[in-house]
Amino acid sequence: MKLTGRTILITGGTSGIGLELVKRLISQRNTVLITGRDQERLAATKSKLSVHTYLCDAGNPRDIEKLQRTVAADFPNLDVLINNAGIMRNLDLNQPHELTDVTREVAVDLSGPIQMVQAFLPQLKRRPDALIVNVSSGLAFVPFPLSPVYSAAKAGLHAYTRALRAQLMQSRVRVVELAPPGTETPLFRAEFEKELKGQKGMDVEALVKQTISGIESGKTEIRPGLSNILYILSRIAPRIPFGQMSKMLPSAS
Repeated sequence: MKLTGRTILITGGTSGIGLELVKRLISQRNTVLITGRDQERLAATKSKLSVHTYLCDAGNPRDIEKLQRTVAADFPNLDVLINNAGIMRNLDLNQPHELTDVTREVAVDLSGPIQMVQAFLPQLKRRPDALIVNVSSGLAFVPFPLSPVYSAAKAGLHAYTRALRAQLMQSRVRVVELAPPGTETPLFRAEFEKELKGQKGMDVEALVKQTISGIESGKTEIRPGLSNILYILSRIAPRIPFGQMSKMLPSAS
């Protein structure tokens, strides 16, 4: 599958991995649509890149329904959906949290992609060679104790994506999972600067280059860098990576 001459919708396309995907896919002569929650950031991205922008909160089902209706009218030939939008928090469960707040990552990182697929699948199934990419995480294989709800949401997305792929096996829609490792993005650096103690994540340009290469070569699960190591260790020695990451927890709660 070549990612050229396609119509591609990327959620969360104004920063981080999403923005780098936008740049690379535009350079490969695709029509790129992006969503975001911040109108100013959408406008800033559009001023620099040839993209079509839509205001949409990936954690809001009403926004997703409206997005689908608008995109279906504007771009009936949409044939690629990349569920990239997500939030990741450094969350101490020993502290009090509002019940609707503590599951925010589930709403955006798990429910959001599921609802996006459900909304856009009829349109994608009408295309001769469609693609869905769900962006999970290496933490889908080994949870990160500092980010427990994010880890749970991404593990759920991994399971859902496998099941979706099986159900769509006889269709013309291909399903790919991208499980990035820690990547040098503003979100990653802001939330975990103290605990990382200068450790570097994967370069976002390298990540996206591997992602597009993997999709075009036919991979269904793309695990760049450390994500592949976590995947292997989760099968043969899961306590080792989990124990190492647990050391980042505060010594006293």
